[in-house]
Amino acid sequence: MNETLKLLDDRTSLRKYADKSISNEDLQCILNGAMRAPTAGNMMPYSIIVVRDQQKKDILSKSCDNQPFIAKAPISLIFIADYQKWFEYYKINGVKEYCDKNNLEFLAPTEASLFLSIEDALIAAQNAVIAAESLGIGSCYIGDIMEKYEFHKDLLKLPEFAFPIAMLCLGHYPEDYNLKPRERFAQEYIIFDEEYKMLSTEEIQDMYKTLNERPIAGNKYNAENYAQMHYAFKTGADFSLEMTRSIKEVLKVWNGKKV
Repeated sequence: MNETLKLLDDRTSLRKYADKSISNEDLQCILNGAMRAPTAGNMMPYSIIVVRDQQKKDILSKSCDNQPFIAKAPISLIFIADYQKWFEYYKINGVKEYCDKNNLEFLAPTEASLFLSIEDALIAAQNAVIAAESLGIGSCYIGDIMEKYEFHKDLLKLPEFAFPIAMLCLGHYPEDYNLKPRERFAQEYIIFDEEYKMLSTEEIQDMYKTLNERPIAGNKYNAENYAQMHYAFKTGADFSLEMTRSIKEVLKVWNGKKV
């Protein structure tokens, strides 16, 4: 196994950080790695906000589902699905007038533009993860930045067509760190040849076998099995419902309205 494959195999989410700052040199290597990520048409429809300010980190640790470790990360990177800059580029260079002359509709960013921006932002984020890992800097994704759209929009001073899709907490590994990567599902249930495969009941149960074996006795959700408990604390939880509400609000903006 070469060094890159070993890095991918050993990487795990880091939520406890050494009392050590991230140097500007290392940060620039991480950011450069992010910006070298594949991008649709070389458009780079994303932005990266570097958060160092302790007060802002404290706020984010509460707004992102009350996770105290967020405030303790030396640096966080917020990846923004950003079509605002392309929209401004079009307007500045007379694209609306061009459309009027050539019987084309000039539309605001659409849902497709949002999804494309999300794809590119996340690809860049994962490049940042690997670049950081190669420098001995761990990371943890925070998807909760998608919640409370209006609050985070104001906090980060985001324009209309910019949506925070992921946050990465970055920090050096502590000396006592010994957490091993979590086991993944078997490849046969994730990797399919040529077309999608619907799994049988038996295959579904086998895929989630290790989860089904977790003890749930006396759980506060009155769940009879792990699937029920997982739905209660994850998919059906308040934070998940808030994320759904937030994304619905974003879709009201990225709707391809005629300009």
